[in-house]
Amino acid sequence: MYNDKGNTKYLKLLKQNYSSSQDVIREIVNLSAIINLPKGTEFFLSDIHGEYEAFLHIMNNCSGVIKEKVDLIFKDTISDYDRQELCTLIYYPREKMALLDEQGKIDSDWYAMTLNQLILVAKLLSSKYTRSKVRKALPKEYAYIIDELLHAQEDEDANQVRYHKQILKTIIDLEDADEFIIALSALIKRLAVDHLHIVGDVFDRGGSADKILDLLYDYHSLDIEWGNHDILWMGAACGNDACICNVIRNNLKYNNVEILENAYGISLRQLMLFGMKTYGIEDGIEAARAAITVMLFKLEGQLILAHPEYEMGNRLMLDRLDDLQDVGVDRKRFPTVDDERPYALNDEEAVIMRKLHRQFVTGQRLQKHVRFLYDKGSMYNVYNGNLIYHGCVPVDSNGAFDKLYIDGEFYHGRALLDKCDEKARAAYVDNPYKDDVDFMWFLWGGEKSPLCGRMLKTFEMEYVTDKSMWIEPSNPYYSRYYDKSFCCQILHEFGLYDDDAHIINGHTPVHAIEGENPVRANGKLFVIDGGFCRAMNKKTGIAGYTLIYNSHGLRLKAHTPFTSVEDALINNTDIETSSEVEENDKRRMLVKDTDIGKRLIGEIDDLHKLLENYRRL
Repeated sequence: MYNDKGNTKYLKLLKQNYSSSQDVIREIVNLSAIINLPKGTEFFLSDIHGEYEAFLHIMNNCSGVIKEKVDLIFKDTISDYDRQELCTLIYYPREKMALLDEQGKIDSDWYAMTLNQLILVAKLLSSKYTRSKVRKALPKEYAYIIDELLHAQEDEDANQVRYHKQILKTIIDLEDADEFIIALSALIKRLAVDHLHIVGDVFDRGGSADKILDLLYDYHSLDIEWGNHDILWMGAACGNDACICNVIRNNLKYNNVEILENAYGISLRQLMLFGMKTYGIEDGIEAARAAITVMLFKLEGQLILAHPEYEMGNRLMLDRLDDLQDVGVDRKRFPTVDDERPYALNDEEAVIMRKLHRQFVTGQRLQKHVRFLYDKGSMYNVYNGNLIYHGCVPVDSNGAFDKLYIDGEFYHGRALLDKCDEKARAAYVDNPYKDDVDFMWFLWGGEKSPLCGRMLKTFEMEYVTDKSMWIEPSNPYYSRYYDKSFCCQILHEFGLYDDDAHIINGHTPVHAIEGENPVRANGKLFVIDGGFCRAMNKKTGIAGYTLIYNSHGLRLKAHTPFTSVEDALINNTDIETSSEVEENDKRRMLVKDTDIGKRLIGEIDDLHKLLENYRRL
């Protein structure tokens, strides 16, 4: 059975890693033990929209997981106040210790007590992982010491306990306890979340997406499902001028000039001066917004005319401005629009656009962040039996997968998302095809785009006084995803047939204040956009959702608005979380039930074949 040439070659390759039958046996034992551990905790976040402080806090408290573990261990031994102060210490160790030191609360007894408490929390969180995996997570400078402390066991003569106490005493005596507490706190947060899913829209509205990406850049394990706002910035970095104008307009609208000028080095001075002169507006921000908005509609019009396959002809507005006066459009707000060539930039606009274009495509920090989005991101992800994407799978009015004509062929369903992923990546190469770069704008704002899925009414919201014309029709997906059979149709399209499979969706804020439920289709689909950014808090009534998927099942958590880091440090305030939904598995999920586990089971099977081969020699 194992003597064919292909198998012999494969076994020779395996033997290079396992030189004896005993090596093989040891690895089979190791992998068999690993696959029977509880699965790691997955953490889903969506629509962060530049809210760095709230995001940082959610990452620090792991959506309430840290507090749950602290309460579990210490509920009967320390007060509510002291437990919350311990949590704040774990979230912000350096800052909290500085404050406690100012208050005169830190001494050797405090260090001894706190170090013991942190070790107990770390022990609990490390218990679901192999010792090898925990070692890999340890900070290098304290790896040996922490490993000893986590695995110290009380023996008959209490030698291990004395050994443990002496380690801590020496750390305190050497005045290294602060750094050790910082290292332990980082380990606790690292062990609390095994893998992070960012379900789109890091950018826009809030002003600190750059800081969020800096934080994510070194995160131990994550994936990103691109959102329409992410793809907009990616398109801008690829050199799509319509995307560039949209990025600038969005950030001017939310008064986030700092992320453009300070974070990414995009100068708006020339645009502001042009806007003030041409539009007669004294305020530089408003003048720049007026100017960039008209440039935006010109450039979008050029793309729509060049690509009839986008099916967006109804968004051409500048060639019918006179007709739109009946709905409140003031023709005077378009001083640079030439009736003969309404979609052409004038000479000054063209100069400004060339300079903005150059800054977006050459900015080192922006390019670093966009490369990261490409490296870690995709249109969708199938992970441990769940289908994760930001927007939608476009369908027609009958609920059938809608077709889009791209590069001479029609695509729908999973093939459409795969093709969109391919086109997006093709736009970010040296000397890309113009059609691929153009397509980035369609992904941002196309009604049939899986990342948008609605008709954007940017023009109407800017210029039309009749608010009834601001309503943005959405893809039928968003009215049908309450139906279980429809969601199953989508899951099957992506190869998921298990009863426990789910769709994890972002993009559309859940108006919890109006009683809207984030769970659709009898639990088959979760919408986890709860209005994370401050600009959405009043509309949703909450400050975002997070989804936690651990070995016990799924938990969707709703959050209260974050006050500030200063308030958290002084008053130990936290983002209060409440479980909106709990879906507990009938049996505890193990590593062998995950994608990694299935791969390990395959490796175990291969090792058994190799062991049999050794024994035949």
